[in-house]
Amino acid sequence: MIASPLRLVPLYHQRVWGGRTLESLYRRPLPQDGKPYGESWEIVDRADEQSVVRDGPLAGKSLHELWSQHREEVFGKGLPDSERFPLLVKILDCRDRLSIQVHPPQAVAPQLGGEPKTEMWYIVKAEPEAHLYVGLDQDATRSSFQDSIEAGTTESEVHAIPAQAGQSIFIPSGRLHAIGAGFLIFEIQQNSDTTYRVFDWNRIGLDGQPRQLHIEESLQCIDFQDVEPTMDSPQGSVLAECEYFRVEKLALSGGEGIGKALAHRFAIFAVVTGQVSCGGHHFEMGDFFIIPATADLVVTATSESAEVLRTTIPE
Repeated sequence: MIASPLRLVPLYHQRVWGGRTLESLYRRPLPQDGKPYGESWEIVDRADEQSVVRDGPLAGKSLHELWSQHREEVFGKGLPDSERFPLLVKILDCRDRLSIQVHPPQAVAPQLGGEPKTEMWYIVKAEPEAHLYVGLDQDATRSSFQDSIEAGTTESEVHAIPAQAGQSIFIPSGRLHAIGAGFLIFEIQQNSDTTYRVFDWNRIGLDGQPRQLHIEESLQCIDFQDVEPTMDSPQGSVLAECEYFRVEKLALSGGEGIGKALAHRFAIFAVVTGQVSCGGHHFEMGDFFIIPATADLVVTATSESAEVLRTTIPE
């Protein structure tokens, strides 16, 4: 039986649209190369990217080892019979706009050689007048969208939504989307790294070359009936729920504690504000950890108040 929370070592990725907010806000030890880091992969099990347990009795074990060798003990019973842990959790530091992109739906992904990807965004910080780009503008059609790609005016076809800290939005596969400049976001998604870029604001990548676009693939994936969506409204504590994940936002007063959503299943916690403790460990803003299925642990606010996200795979 595992009796303590699992803390994993984050993996940092340079992105042309990134910055160094993880260093300034969360005191993360980014490489001292002055380059922009747009993504921190907090929990990942992929062939070329592996989270590793930072400390405790399982220190040094990869997430893939936990999933393949200790699945019921760490994650619980009745979970998807997949080769790899089915979720991927990130922090996104968006100093500039991301490309306008789409992820393939389940029905289309195999034909394109990709993986389906549904995700959700929780906005931790947002600069004034920051916008997300989600879905199609009311007047957009497939034909006008294709014309805009050739003209380099795709932005005019995409629906822009003002967004603030504390809001969230669900991004099912097939939904056209881009994150605008000025956001810090927690992203919970299916374990997939398939993204088809349809427009990248005519900019140059970190290698000095235009980034690759995937026009034909994108056109096969985009849901052209997805017109002018809005930011989500929480259903109680639940921000997003689908067959792949359930994400809740929970507010704690000082000394107040909560456990897992399902006693027999793991939970991933992310600290949004304040500080918390769990199993003798202290966690601050921007920290992520897993409470294993067999651990009867409580997350307790050690500051005057705290907010956390709690994620699991629903039954």
